[in-house]
Amino acid sequence: MYNCRSMTESQIEQYALDILANLGWQILHGPDIGPDGAIAERELRQVVLPGRLYSALARLNPHIPEPALNEAMRRLTQISKPSLIENNHDFHQLLIAGVPVQYRAPSGEVKHDIVRVVDFTSSHSNDFVAVNQLTVLQGDHNRRPDIVLFVNGLPLVVIELKNAADTKADLVAAYQQIQTYKREISDLFRFNELCVTSDGLEAEMGTITSPLERMMSWKTIDGEKEAGNVPMLEVLLRGACTPERLLDVVQNFIVFERGDGDKLIKKVAAYHQYWVVNKALDRTLTASSERGDQRAGVVWHTQGSGKSLSMVFYTGKLMKSRDLHNPTIVVVTDRNDLDGQLFGTFSACRELLGEDPKQADSRSELRKLLQRQAGGIIFTTIQKFSPEDEEDSLPVLTDRRNVIVMADEAHRSQYGLKAHVRASDAQLVYGYAKYMRDALPGASYIGFTGTPIETDDKSTPVVFGDYIDIYDVEQAVKDGATVPIYYESRLVDLNMDEATRQWLDKEVDDLLEGEELSHQDALKAEYAQKEAIVGNSERLNTIALDIIEHFETRQSVLSGKGMIVTMSRGIAVDLYEKIVAYRPDWHSDDDARGAIKVIITGSASDPDYLQPHIRNKQRVKAIEKRIKDPNDPLELVIVCDMWLTGFDVPNMHTMYLDKPLKGHNLMQAIARVNRVFPGKTGGLVVDYLGVAGALRDAISDYTQSGGQGAPQLDITEAVAQMQMRYEVVRDLFGNFDYQRYFTTPTSQQLQIILDAEEYILGLEDGEKRLKQHVLELSKAFALAMPRPEALEIREEVALFQAVKARLEKVSSSAVVTDAEYRSALKQIVDKAIAPVGVVDVFEAAGLEKPELSILSDEFLAEIRNMERKNLAVEALQKLLADEIKLRFSRNYAKDTKFSDLLDQALTRYRNGTIEAAQVIEELINIGQKIRQTVENGVVDGLSEDEIIFYDALVENGSAREVLGDAQLRDIAKVLLEQVRRDATIDWAERRNVQAKLKVNVKKTLAKYGYPPDQQALATDMVLEQAKRYSNEWSQKRAAYDAGGGASLLD
Repeated sequence: MYNCRSMTESQIEQYALDILANLGWQILHGPDIGPDGAIAERELRQVVLPGRLYSALARLNPHIPEPALNEAMRRLTQISKPSLIENNHDFHQLLIAGVPVQYRAPSGEVKHDIVRVVDFTSSHSNDFVAVNQLTVLQGDHNRRPDIVLFVNGLPLVVIELKNAADTKADLVAAYQQIQTYKREISDLFRFNELCVTSDGLEAEMGTITSPLERMMSWKTIDGEKEAGNVPMLEVLLRGACTPERLLDVVQNFIVFERGDGDKLIKKVAAYHQYWVVNKALDRTLTASSERGDQRAGVVWHTQGSGKSLSMVFYTGKLMKSRDLHNPTIVVVTDRNDLDGQLFGTFSACRELLGEDPKQADSRSELRKLLQRQAGGIIFTTIQKFSPEDEEDSLPVLTDRRNVIVMADEAHRSQYGLKAHVRASDAQLVYGYAKYMRDALPGASYIGFTGTPIETDDKSTPVVFGDYIDIYDVEQAVKDGATVPIYYESRLVDLNMDEATRQWLDKEVDDLLEGEELSHQDALKAEYAQKEAIVGNSERLNTIALDIIEHFETRQSVLSGKGMIVTMSRGIAVDLYEKIVAYRPDWHSDDDARGAIKVIITGSASDPDYLQPHIRNKQRVKAIEKRIKDPNDPLELVIVCDMWLTGFDVPNMHTMYLDKPLKGHNLMQAIARVNRVFPGKTGGLVVDYLGVAGALRDAISDYTQSGGQGAPQLDITEAVAQMQMRYEVVRDLFGNFDYQRYFTTPTSQQLQIILDAEEYILGLEDGEKRLKQHVLELSKAFALAMPRPEALEIREEVALFQAVKARLEKVSSSAVVTDAEYRSALKQIVDKAIAPVGVVDVFEAAGLEKPELSILSDEFLAEIRNMERKNLAVEALQKLLADEIKLRFSRNYAKDTKFSDLLDQALTRYRNGTIEAAQVIEELINIGQKIRQTVENGVVDGLSEDEIIFYDALVENGSAREVLGDAQLRDIAKVLLEQVRRDATIDWAERRNVQAKLKVNVKKTLAKYGYPPDQQALATDMVLEQAKRYSNEWSQKRAAYDAGGGASLLD
């Protein structure tokens, strides 16, 4: 079994290459295909392999003449748009659809044709190459990604690896590295389809626009069960990067969507979406075949896990399927707002689908759209399948077998087949599914749902068949596709009689769902009576005050959005009036302003008091855009029926529920707060009506259907987690009395934080343990706010965060993600502590910030006498490292010498070989040597440039004795001239130039009588020095050649 804990980065790289070779990729080494390599294929500024690209175009398009192939190559490789993502989009379209060209045929006529770039139908017709250590030059930047996967000479995948054994070289660091590449060698990313990061154990995949939270693991190799004890890098490569599968992902599972501000976002399917779509396609082909039963099955993928996009990917594959011969897809929902949302998602992905979806606005339009011979993606609500007034049943609209009906939320009662007698006229009427079957007798049916089919629902399996795939809450949370939902009951006493209370306990949101009109009328009066109780003015006043206090407290530690769900439009408006009476600055008549809005439907005939909140589609859309924007001041929306399904606001963290909901409606509603967002660790549902019983029933359905993991967790679990993590941090401080912080004057509080920091640094692995435990505590704390248990420890949490922030400031090389930092700083609620996060390391150590004459004897003596020895070590180490970088960045010999001395001393200290006091003496000694070196750095008769080569020669002690200073000065001048003559911007990557310089250096050293036994060492030293010097010199020369007027000797 491979153990990457003990492996170096290069061994992990080799492990990945071995897997790729096993999967059928040809393996090449970057330097070998560079301009001076054994099998040169590219210049260092070229990011494609031109020979392989041209060969593939010629092989796949034998009928197209050479000039047209050259034109296609030019189109593929030219940078055509101002932004990287627009360029990437441009390339992706050409890759998938081919490059349009025109040429003159021998007959003289002008032909329009398409040059295929990749053969997606047969992977064997393509060329698959994995290249490691590929040097890419762009502008002044020289970068070398670990592994690049080329298909037909095009770099489609970049893999960045880190060493799992190095605590700082993790997936975050690999992700940041790719962000750097995107900035510095953007030409490479015009062609990028996938970015992969791994430390050998963990591995994640995304696109060039994926935020860190959306880099996702690939959990299975074959789509069935999670891989067991196998490193995730191997699972990802074998699961997603076989030649055949990679082509499938690139062609069928990547979409570009326009986000806010018209900005393009590139998305790739997660593993559960990829596998379910391919399973669903197989089941659909079987169901729609001549002998099939027309039931493709049901996909249950929990809300928030990307169900709508799975439907898009599935539709895209259906449209391309040769077996289905240009099918017609009918997408059915049971509500107008769902129909509109899903239609919007599909329309945004029209490139993948190959045609524009159409939306039926009426029954007659639906009939017209369905009377077609082939093709088409048609959206409708199921109600439009009902017969016209004079009809008993629907006529057959088409009996083709290649019609696929895709139902969203395929478990509502509307889909029923059974007949019942309508009370109003004693007519026999059927559920809509029966009428749908009458109109489309040859169609096959597939259902998509975010919640399970209820146990007493017999009609759904009859219409759609059995489950195709289940992706439940437990798996979604584990994969990071959603965050857990917590439930908190805050019942407001309604002073109701027992009968009314029992009625409310039945949780009757669905009173009206699936009922015929005459029955509805009877229910309305009863519903109105209960609405009056729930909407009681005093009760609403209590709720308004509670929401304000609760939400403001949560916002103080976790900024985001909230949603209030009410029983009726009237209650929604009344509650709004109560809230803005207490917070008038939250109100605005202008849709574009204000912190709270009511979203309800209505018409001109509704009462006056509702009118200010009734908006047309465009105005609702504008508010939707505001609530989805994390930076917009709109933070709360009050809804009644709208926005409870299929509505995504990733940073919505709290839902206030004051409406009786049950079953899948309840599950759908609470899922509004389970979306992933940076810094968000969970969503909270606050219940004012007592839906706990309904939740129990819904969960029972859930687990009986085979779902794993509770769809919601009680808030007490979050509190218990927080208390457990609080105890871990508290115990870490052991005998250190941090409680005195809260009783000392502000002027002395900083000292206590510094003492706490000193104490932690003195523990074994103290810094690492504190950072990890405080981060976990902070997340749990943010979830539990504003519970009394959280309020009780908020000051202590703030103090712990201050100590963590201090440690991060001292070891500033630590990778801290923006989300972690934002979340941590937001939670430092004690204002006396807040500034501590930016206290300088020298202040922390009790020192005044030194000037650049830092290494004076007085300053070093002051460090020696400090009480906080551990802090002194951290401060001095940072100081010396900065000083070495400042003084010797151009001087390889000196930089290496002092960096090595510093590393050796710190390694012994961290291994526990020497105490803090001893390492301080060693560091002071290094500091004095640095000072002496700087003071003695001037060499008579030599320029600054010549001195750095002189230092490379005298690093070997015997050379000075044998040759004397004058001779060494002469050699330094000759060497500088040779380097200046040979230096080009990319020379450090060109082996032939390096080899030539190496020969010249050796000749020069021999000619001047440099000690033979030291020549090899000196040659290496000079070459390393030359690498540092050459880029700077060649850029100066380029500026001079361009007529910049700068002197070459500046």
